Amino acid sequence: MLYAAVARGAFRRYSTYRAATAAGAFTNTVFGVILASSFVALWQARPNLGGYDQSQAVTYIWVSQGLLVAIAVWGGGFQDELQDRFRTGDIAVDLYRPVDFQGWWLATDLGRAAFHLLVRGTVPLLFGALVFRVRLPEHPLTWLFFLLSVLLALLVSFGIRFLVSITGFWLHDSDGIRSLMLVVSMFFSGMLLPIVLFPGALGTLAEVLPWASLVKVPTDVFLERATGAALAGALAFQLGWAAVLLAAGRGAQWLATRKVVVQGG
Repeated sequence: MLYAAVARGAFRRYSTYRAATAAGAFTNTVFGVILASSFVALWQARPNLGGYDQSQAVTYIWVSQGLLVAIAVWGGGFQDELQDRFRTGDIAVDLYRPVDFQGWWLATDLGRAAFHLLVRGTVPLLFGALVFRVRLPEHPLTWLFFLLSVLLALLVSFGIRFLVSITGFWLHDSDGIRSLMLVVSMFFSGMLLPIVLFPGALGTLAEVLPWASLVKVPTDVFLERATGAALAGALAFQLGWAAVLLAAGRGAQWLATRKVVVQGG
């Protein structure tokens, strides 16, 4: 119940920034129009590129734009607040709380993601469906599998960002690593270009890295490119990386908190 309350509190906190949310949804929609128009031109020149038809390619753009902020492909979320707490020394207060450190921030991030998924996720997708020719799921169960895939993507994203943030215990400032991970995440998640279009060994590598769980797998589920055994395998892939990353974060947290030197305060 405690972590549910933390998640609800994060949801309410983010819902208070209405102007910023509206501006963000508008920005996502504008970029969606630009990217979708570019994909229309590309697929007119190269039909069925990467196994996608034009409507699937356009849908890929709108789904990825809907997931962009919720899954925090660019980073952010709890990371900004946690970084500030490293700088001020308030991180010591967090470690004294009678709650699990990782669980607290996971609940906070899930509350944030739930709000952005409902608002900044649905607005671009609805606009794209009205203005462009998109491919919506044909089977009702696909929506449930898609939401499950999104939840697993959130866990993978949190696992990656938590590991990056934990470096603040040693570096006292993880901004450099965060900047590097932003580039890696944008590229290997498939946000800029579907992974299936990556050439040779680069595409093979991208398929097995955890970032593929963030955009590539949920969009494949939405487009019903992954069905049956392939669908189970895709969800298992996400679940496996979520478990590995959360366990790694737990181990890094244990190493970091054996001895803490507080800066600031």
